Amino acid sequence: MSDGAISRLQDADVSGKRVLVRVDFNVPMADGRVSDDTRLQAALPTIQHLTGKGAKVILLAHFGRPKGKVDPAQSLKPVVKPLADLLGEPVAFAADCVGKAADKAVADLKDGGVLLLENTRFHAGEEANDPAFAGQLAALGDIYVNDAFSAAHRAHASTEGVAHMLPAFAGLSLQREIDHVTAALENPQRPLLAIVGGAKVSTKIDLLMNLVTKVNQLFVGGAMANTFLAARGVDIGKSLHEPDLLSTAREIIAAAEKSGCQLILPVDVVVARELKAKAARRVAGLDEIARDEMILDCGPETIDALADTIADAKTLVWNGPLGAFEMAPFDTGTVEAARFAAEQVKVNGLVAVAGGGDTVAALNHAKVADDFTFVSTAGGAFLEWLEGKPLPGIEVLRQKAPEDTGVIADDAGEV
Repeated sequence: MSDGAISRLQDADVSGKRVLVRVDFNVPMADGRVSDDTRLQAALPTIQHLTGKGAKVILLAHFGRPKGKVDPAQSLKPVVKPLADLLGEPVAFAADCVGKAADKAVADLKDGGVLLLENTRFHAGEEANDPAFAGQLAALGDIYVNDAFSAAHRAHASTEGVAHMLPAFAGLSLQREIDHVTAALENPQRPLLAIVGGAKVSTKIDLLMNLVTKVNQLFVGGAMANTFLAARGVDIGKSLHEPDLLSTAREIIAAAEKSGCQLILPVDVVVARELKAKAARRVAGLDEIARDEMILDCGPETIDALADTIADAKTLVWNGPLGAFEMAPFDTGTVEAARFAAEQVKVNGLVAVAGGGDTVAALNHAKVADDFTFVSTAGGAFLEWLEGKPLPGIEVLRQKAPEDTGVIADDAGEV
């Protein structure tokens, strides 16, 4: 991560100003209606902060992948009513995010009003981060606020380009994401434990290489653990793994040893001959896996050992399930570990931060997402942050203002 404090919304004078707010309204839809309003709710604190101070709130967002062309099926218009219902205030809508429609809608907006502009990705200049398109967006506002951590890893016009053209600040939701992830990874209470699961080592090489230099213990589960077991000479039968990445797994193991990070792998596993609900299964030691069996979950000894490690930890960072959690009974390891971690948050003050799409689904399945200290829904941005990569939408918010602006440093230190 780069040095430098981010500029925070609380320090902006927004009264009577036109404030462009980048939000994440890429919400699930079913039959033309919003089926999950989690991301709408996440934007409420920033919107209400601004309207309460008499700002004119102009919301920028993308939806789907229209690839720079207008597609009515990917319009943001269905978001207007559910957002207005949550706010308890009317929300205006403009049929475009630039041009005459946007200009008129912004001109008609009163202090304390809220306007949602149409899908920014209807314009090719959005994903290309075209300066001319960014300039059109910037002309609609006096101040820019990014409140979409989930889009912060994209250098697009509405996430990065505009921020170079207006006074730019982090919104309340974005700040919360930054502060929690920073506290967990950059300035944690130790011991610091990371749990990383999922199917493929190939998608998480950078993540694993970064984590072994930062954490005290790293537990690897899910199908990616099979690649590590195979790299250590375990016969894993017909288990899903990546044979071309055995040398990479050995490099990660060596990097962990060099950094003094304890790399923890399963010591027993749940195996079956097929992946289907209620398939015949058994617990096997690592030297007992038959050629026609596949590893589908961690075994009880592994989960007990992981629970002991969680109990000793002060901070936990979790990304990815520990088995084929979508299908019972192969969800047992993930559910038991997640519930134990949630209990430690309550009982022993464990700081537990989790993120990534499958991770959120797994914690919801275990019914403990609300019990973790913080669960990020940001997906790719959360992963890139854990990988130690700079996120363009955050880097551009680094404090560049003169000292007399009153912009404060991050509460959590370096981000």
